[in-house]
Amino acid sequence: MNYKNPDEYGYYGEFGGAFIPEMLYPNVEELQKNYLEIIDSEDFQREYQDLLKNYVGRSTPLYFAKNLSEKYKTKIYLKREDLNHTGAHKINNALGQVLLAKRLGKTRIIAETGAGQHGVATATACALLGLECIVYMGEIDIQRQAPNVARMKMLGAKVVPATSGSKTLKDAVNEALRDWINNPVTTHYVIGSVVGPHPFPDLVARFQSIISKEIKEQLLSQTGNENPDYIIACVGGGSNAAGAFYHFVNEKEVKIIAAEAGGFGVESGKSAATTFLGTLGVLHGSKSLVMQTEDGQVIEPHSISAGLDYPGIGPFHANLFKEKRAEFFSINDDEALQSAFELTKLEGIIPALESAHALAVLDKKEFNENDIIVICLSGRGDKDMETYLKHL
Repeated sequence: MNYKNPDEYGYYGEFGGAFIPEMLYPNVEELQKNYLEIIDSEDFQREYQDLLKNYVGRSTPLYFAKNLSEKYKTKIYLKREDLNHTGAHKINNALGQVLLAKRLGKTRIIAETGAGQHGVATATACALLGLECIVYMGEIDIQRQAPNVARMKMLGAKVVPATSGSKTLKDAVNEALRDWINNPVTTHYVIGSVVGPHPFPDLVARFQSIISKEIKEQLLSQTGNENPDYIIACVGGGSNAAGAFYHFVNEKEVKIIAAEAGGFGVESGKSAATTFLGTLGVLHGSKSLVMQTEDGQVIEPHSISAGLDYPGIGPFHANLFKEKRAEFFSINDDEALQSAFELTKLEGIIPALESAHALAVLDKKEFNENDIIVICLSGRGDKDMETYLKHL
């Protein structure tokens, strides 16, 4: 099976598609018809690759974590996406989509954000490329991610609070979709994860696939083998994970591990562990696994990390789960915090709370001393300092 790319209708196995209101059909159809031709063009790639190198600062290091490796008696490498300009992997996709939007003649960009990193990345790309930017963010996330809100405003973006529902990421997506329906001609919606109607899951995965492309090249240089034994990433919607997994999903010898946000525990009623709690449903324009009641009402998720606080999972990952191509772990809030403090003390790297969920897998699984494990460190932790200080 080809796990990387969806079929022509946007399906990864039984997951994906485009379930959209009629008002959105022209926008989505325009993207479906044009995105591959534009992003594969020589002109686009020249500009995009130049920005990745000279503006974002790619390639990001693949760092052998000596102290962490000694503790867990195995070989652990960290893919340092936290060292990108703006502090996370999100800039890879934001820059790509804003470049794409300009080529489609759009003048106005909207985005949703949870942890704020995608909002900052989109605001950054819009400042660089001269487009209007509106970012929708849950009211609760605005409070817990204040530094990123300030950065977005300084970059010239308008930050609009989502005040319905749980006032977190899913509600921000709802508001952004409403905006897009009302402004179909001038506006492009930069979705920040591998969620939403086709072609967004594929579009975002392609822009993030630079992560696994670099891992292969860097591992070959450092170890003589381009494939690790394990690749580990945190998954909410799943953009950093899709990027980290992309060039490995069809390599059978590479074991893939996804870390979801367990919140207070899978059985607590306060969780975001979709593969443990979700059933087949439609959320934000695609068919996937969704945390929902028997009559299809979305169950409010909970995670200490704003970026994983989402009641669904992208169709790319839902397919990996159903086909047993990836192993999924539920990581509780306390476990993520413990792993964040451990990395900080052992390696002098403060990770984003999202990335800390991936690190926590090290306490959940036995590895051999010769295993090569790559963990995607998707973002830096300065945005989470207030939460960390509460728990110090």
